[in-house]
Formats: sequence, structure tokens, C-alpha cells
Amino acid sequence: MDITRSSGILLHITSLPGPYGIGDLGAEAYRFLEFLESSGHSWWQLLPLNPTDNIYAHSPYSTHSAFAGNPLLISPELLVEEGYLDPEELSAPTGVQEDKVNFEEVEEYKKKILEKAWKRFKFTSTGATGFEEFCMEHTVWLDDYCLYLALRKKFNNVNWVDWPAELRDRNPKALKKAEKELSESIIKEKFIQFLFFHQWSRLMKEAHARNVKLLGDVPFYINHDSVDCWVNPGFFKLDENKQPTHVSGVPPDLFSKTGQLWGTPVYDWKELKNHHYEWWISRLRQNLLLFDVVRLDHFRAFSAYWEVPATERTAIKGKWINSPGTDLFHVLQKEFPEMPFIAEDLGSLDQPVYELLEKFDFPGMKVLQFAFGDDYNENPYLPYNHVPHSIVYTGTHDNNTTTGWFKNLEKAVKDHLREFTGINVTEKNVHLVLQRLALQSVSNLAILPFQDILGLGEEALMNIPGSTEGNWSWRVKASQMPDSGTTEELLRLNKLFGRYRR
Repeated sequence: MDITRSSGILLHITSLPGPYGIGDLGAEAYRFLEFLESSGHSWWQLLPLNPTDNIYAHSPYSTHSAFAGNPLLISPELLVEEGYLDPEELSAPTGVQEDKVNFEEVEEYKKKILEKAWKRFKFTSTGATGFEEFCMEHTVWLDDYCLYLALRKKFNNVNWVDWPAELRDRNPKALKKAEKELSESIIKEKFIQFLFFHQWSRLMKEAHARNVKLLGDVPFYINHDSVDCWVNPGFFKLDENKQPTHVSGVPPDLFSKTGQLWGTPVYDWKELKNHHYEWWISRLRQNLLLFDVVRLDHFRAFSAYWEVPATERTAIKGKWINSPGTDLFHVLQKEFPEMPFIAEDLGSLDQPVYELLEKFDFPGMKVLQFAFGDDYNENPYLPYNHVPHSIVYTGTHDNNTTTGWFKNLEKAVKDHLREFTGINVTEKNVHLVLQRLALQSVSNLAILPFQDILGLGEEALMNIPGSTEGNWSWRVKASQMPDSGTTEELLRLNKLFGRYRR
């Protein structure tokens, strides 16, 4: 995949401002597209759009479906515009904050308005234009997903392995009986997915009309508590009771003596290969309906992954298991000749990973927050070690904001940054310094988190890896959105460094 020299901004939908407690696919998303166009940015990078759950602290990387869309992102205002709600039904939810998502309150609010929209649809004889076509187009995943949700609700949200055995094991007669018994709940969930995809399609058309491309993100692993695992247990290492025999993680390193135990089931790659990797093909095809290009998270696992026995409480006793990355990507190349994929190639890599990246010419990531400190000349993140076929970031959603990062740096790293740039870098200007370094880089694509555009501190970080509280909830306030002067300055910089594409 070739990337024209350009720039973009990383901001998840949930972080947009708005009156309904969470960023959504409504007016503020369109305003953000207008800002991207006016400031000379050609890309909008987002996190995964799949459903989130309170069980997993609403992480977009932990979902019940690798194919479905997140109902929390559906815009109440667009539901009014589309005739599913009356304007007076749009009273804002209680207990919401302008700068944080209160997921519990938002979930309750969205359930209520989606229930009202469903009833309006249900009792309207004409129905929703395009609903039947949507159901037919997405039947490969939609039918199973909506049945899964209906059953999950019936059994009080317990994991599917704790359902009655005949449903756990997908006995055909038991499934048919459940489909008949839960038919209304199933159709309702299909309708909610229709609303999400319809609203997203509108937003994507607007993005393309403004010459803005959408960059998405595909997590490597899938939750055990998911429709994907329930429908395709053979694609994962599970025992006769459908419990994982081995789980995912990363080995011990300088940051953790016990490694990280992620706990998701690992793939049975032999079985996936026997099915010609159809599940991965379908998954990526679905994401490419939503995005122009997708980032493959935890790319190193396509070469080898850390597998831990499910009985272990830490990741220490895991081992590296080879993945059929070369074989998989050869198959994917036939399905997606342009290979619109970016590799998240951060962390500790080995030679086979580098060879896989090179073999398929995947652009990788260069993060400026990793550039300064020891091993000056060898550090691949230093700007003079960048290569054109890459994406440069100041930081990612897993990093502190650049201002927060600088505040916590050791003196030697700060001194290196100052010496490298020839600027007296401070907390007040560090976001501008790294922004300029990113735009100057030879990397064809430069992407900045929106927090770094605004110069926000660590109060605005999105995620702290390894922690489970307070993540994914940051929102930009309406008062913090860039004014015309800032927008014009961003446009000037994009033109100055050859990244303006119109």
C-alpha cells in the first residue's frame, strides 16, 4: 500500500463533544470532518468501532463481536432527523460530564432512546428504508450476533459457556427453538445494527466528499465471551467444555517481571488454515466497509505469539508459538490486492517479524515519544532514522499526552530533546515541538493525537496499558475545540511541510 505524503489526527468517536454524554455519529462528527478539511488534514484515525461492555471497562479492544457496531455511538439527533424519535424525546441524560464519558449513565440513556426508536419502527407499516437489504447483506454475521445477544440477555449476561449445553454447543434444534422464542429481540438487535451502519455510512460519505480518509484499528485477539468464539469454537484452543486451554499475553520484560496475562483465547491456526482463513478474510472485509485503511494491532503476533496455559496466573510460564503470517498474508493479498493495512510494529520485535513486514511491504509506526534517551544513533524512532514508507506519531492512544510525557521525563531525556531540536523545550511548547518534528519527518503519513494538537496534559490521556479504571473515557470539551486562528496555523504547517493534499 502506497501512502501519499499527508497528515491526520487520532481521535476516537467517543471523545467528541456533545450533549448526550458520549461522542457519537451526529453533528460534532461532521464538524470535526469540517475541521480536518479546513486544517489541511487528510486522515482521521479512530479506535475499533465494535460494541463495548462494562464488564471490560468499555475498552474498544474487548468486544462481544468482531463484526458488529457499537450502539453507544448512534446519534440521537440523527434518529430525530430520520423519523425514529420526536424532538422532545431528546432530553440529555443525567449525571453526564463534559470532559468524561460516564458509561453507566450513557448506556442507560441509549437503551431508552433505542427502545423508543425500535417501537416507532415496529409500529410503522412502511418500516425503515433499506433494513431488509441490510439484513441480507450482513447475514453472514448478523443472524448469529443478534441471536447471541438475545440469549445472553435471557441468561442474565453470563458467558455462553455457562448456557445450557445444547445452546452452548449450538445444537441445531435448540438454536431453531431459540430463534422462534426470541424472534422479536433478535429483530430489534438487527434494527439497532442497521441504525449504526446507516449512520456510519453517511459519515463516511461526508468524509470522502471532504477528501478525508478513515483509518481504523483491528485488535489481534477476540474475547472468549464473544459470538465469534461461540460460533467458531474450532478456531480457538478450547477444551471439550469450550473453555480455553491456552490464553494470550506477553512475556516478562523490563516493565513487568511477570509479563502481561491478557486472558483471551489463542487461535488454532491449523484449523483456520483448513478453512482457508475465511474468518480473518470476513473480519477484514467488514472493517474495510468502515475504513479506508486499517491498522493491524499487535502485528508481531502474526509472526509468533506468547501462549500461556490457561491454568497459570501470570504470563511467566508461556512460550512463543509460530503463526502462519506469511501464508495468511498471501491469502489476504489475493482478496485485498492493495493490502490496505498498517502494522502496529511497536515493542520488542525479532528478525522474523522484520522479515514479515518487509515481505509484504507493510508501513510501520514511528513514535516520537520513544525517540529520545539512550542509544541515540540506533534508535529507530529518531527522525533521521525514519523511512518514507511509515507513519510517524507523536504518541498513540496507549501513551501519555506529549505534555504529560514531557512533564515526567528524566533530565537526560529532556536534555537530548532540547539538544536535538535546538529549542528550549518546556511543558508549554513541547506539543508544538513534536508536532513540527512529526510534520518534518520523511514518513509519508504524520498522525497526531488530538490531545497533542490542543496541548493538553495527562488529565486527557485515553488509556494506561495494564490498568482497568478510568480508561477510554476522555472527551474534548466544546470550548477546547480549535479556533479559526489555530486551524489556519495547522493548514499553514501542512502546506509548509508538503502534507496538504486537496
